[in-house]
Amino acid sequence: MKLAMVGLGRMGGNMVRRLLREKHQIVAWDRSADAVVELAGEGAEGAKDLADLVSRLETPRIVWLMVPAGAPVDQTIEQLLPGLSKGDIVIDGGNSNFRDTIRRGSALKTRGIELIDSGTSGGIWGLENGYCLMVGGSKAAVGRAEPIFRTLAPKDGFAHVGPTGAGHYVKMVHNGIEYGMLQAYAEGYEILHHSKDFELDLHQIAAVWNHGSVVRSWLNELAERAFADSADLADIRGYVDDSGEGRWTVQEAIDQSVPAPVITLSLLMRFASRQDESFSAKVIAALRNQFGGHAVKQA
Repeated sequence: MKLAMVGLGRMGGNMVRRLLREKHQIVAWDRSADAVVELAGEGAEGAKDLADLVSRLETPRIVWLMVPAGAPVDQTIEQLLPGLSKGDIVIDGGNSNFRDTIRRGSALKTRGIELIDSGTSGGIWGLENGYCLMVGGSKAAVGRAEPIFRTLAPKDGFAHVGPTGAGHYVKMVHNGIEYGMLQAYAEGYEILHHSKDFELDLHQIAAVWNHGSVVRSWLNELAERAFADSADLADIRGYVDDSGEGRWTVQEAIDQSVPAPVITLSLLMRFASRQDESFSAKVIAALRNQFGGHAVKQA
């Protein structure tokens, strides 16, 4: 199939490469001219701007977006619209908020344009292993684009989960679960690392856990790789960012009155990681000193 890819970063660029391997024709554009040149050198058709990109596609067109969530998605769609026509499909493969996706889908539908949302998981490993795709959209639109999804996903790694917005909703909760899993591994390895009774080899432990253990997983395989590179992670600062999907998952849990303490606390721990020193911990230390005379450490 012929389609366009907008956004050639770590995910978008490798998705183009995987599609090219299976002989799909790709028109590619990114704000970085170097990224466009690189992919053009690998077989893609480079576009000079979004108008040029759309003009290189025959109707009905398919344009896949891999741009940051929020305003960049709206701005990109707005710039594409003059060249799009009834029957075209826009696929948002980024981490958009599902409510934004529903809004965008409704607006595009008035013009006869379909919006498919593809929750995309796989990271930098997707090129070789394939991407897990959680897809929302009309049955007709998803059916038209299915050869693309089948190429990008590994066997059984693509599912049409519901109407427009459902794909991003499922991906949001997926990332919320990911937050909790990451936090559990992090806490367990920290306990092992700080043991006063044993000098433990975290690489060895991660490796043995990946063979028959109930906590074996791809994430723990990555932990094994990380500890092989550096046993104490000395070169890594303990600062953890968040993409927004953890926050949205927690908000959805609140809106639906669903208790989600693990995911919620894992999000809050990411906030804690960004503090050079916690003021709340200072308050607790001061109060313990006030009521119990407990010693405090001076700054």
